[in-house]
Amino acid sequence: MATSPSISYSITVRLELQAGGTATSELTSTVERAGGVVTALDVTASGHDKLRMDVTCAASDTAHADEIVDALRAMEGVVVHKVSDRTFLMHLGGTIEMQPKHPIRNRDDLSMVYTPGVARVCEAIADNPDDARRLTVKRNAVAVVTDGSAVLGLGNIGPAAALPVMEGKSALFKRFAGIDAWPLCLDTQDADQIVEIVRAIAPGFAGINLEDISAPRCFEIEARLRDILDIPVFHDDQHGTAIVVLAALENALRVVGKQMRSVRVVMSGAGAAGSAILRVLLEAGVTDVVVADVEGVIHRDRPNLHESLRWLAEATNRAAVTGSLRDALKGADVFIGVSAPNILTGEDVATMADGAIVFALANPVPEVDPAAARRHAAVVATGRSDYPNQINNVLAFPGVFRGLLDAAAHGIDSSILVAAAEAIAGAVTDDELNADYIIPSVFHPDVHKSVAAAVRHAAETAAGIGSTSADGGHG
Repeated sequence: MATSPSISYSITVRLELQAGGTATSELTSTVERAGGVVTALDVTASGHDKLRMDVTCAASDTAHADEIVDALRAMEGVVVHKVSDRTFLMHLGGTIEMQPKHPIRNRDDLSMVYTPGVARVCEAIADNPDDARRLTVKRNAVAVVTDGSAVLGLGNIGPAAALPVMEGKSALFKRFAGIDAWPLCLDTQDADQIVEIVRAIAPGFAGINLEDISAPRCFEIEARLRDILDIPVFHDDQHGTAIVVLAALENALRVVGKQMRSVRVVMSGAGAAGSAILRVLLEAGVTDVVVADVEGVIHRDRPNLHESLRWLAEATNRAAVTGSLRDALKGADVFIGVSAPNILTGEDVATMADGAIVFALANPVPEVDPAAARRHAAVVATGRSDYPNQINNVLAFPGVFRGLLDAAAHGIDSSILVAAAEAIAGAVTDDELNADYIIPSVFHPDVHKSVAAAVRHAAETAAGIGSTSADGGHG
């Protein structure tokens, strides 16, 4: 599938050209002939006979950006001085920083923020450790933990290369939920060491967000941490994806007039995301699911079935379907892909039931070309931002953690995931709902607050406490 120009490959070209000539009017045409999209033209300096201009445009990838620059450089009377990659500029020095909440202007401020006054606060926490949630940053702090083994679509790139992603994640926590998140990139991929490190740093945090840790280690690490820690442990690649997929599915079923309990769902992918999606679908009432991986449909009698898939085989495929993903897809109501690019065609989608729903979430290239899928399916969603219905975890994790922190929660269960999904789905009103709008934007003014409120209520209900925490929650 050809990739369209994207702001993520946005460049600014500083160039000089003759004033009063035709080059100015030709700049946009030159970029467009090279396949780019001009997003801004800015004059940065002007003289009697020359202009200096910044041309900002979107390309489809780095090589395409070079082609656009070459096309501008080839224009008569144009001199290219500097090319800036806007994404790299945004990451210079990182995307986050720490700032104090109170000004430190004089000795009085210093003696309360730090020594000697801080000792009184330390003693109070030593006497009552629970006061750490009230008197320190712990109350509003989340650790974003990775080993860099399964980053985005990049794979095992290690902890240093993973840091920009973790910084971005931390920035989103702050932007959408006011949470102070810290990226912790660990230089080990040993499960025992990761568990021990997170256990050791946990006293400074009210929640742990595991990120981009490869399967099946991520399952073991999450399970062990949940057993030993008294704060919520959330694996966004699993649980964040599952929440948003469930929310989108609830609304997609509203569009086509089908019920969760009566549809047949076929999934591609049995890794971290696929397993979590399956669990939350079963919790939400789906009863008929078939899952396929690279070796075909998963069923109880499949030879050499990996132990990590045993529970999945027991929980799904009630009709004992065998064969390939394409075989399973025939007559299905819903396809959910969290696997690999271009494994299906529009013709495969055509074999599904009337009113079919297709969630092709492999990123950046989906399991099936969305344009081809849309010719046969009633509703199509992807993980991409250049098609309608983007399934984006950013809709989930900020509000989920805001609610957990406000509830002073000690854990997280499937009821909380379902509550978050229902809140996201509910952000799309009946008047707004259609086949191209089943999921709200991450910039929806109310969605993160709604998720936070729903999660807080679910967490407090599960804990058997009232709806208002002792310190009034997040202010």
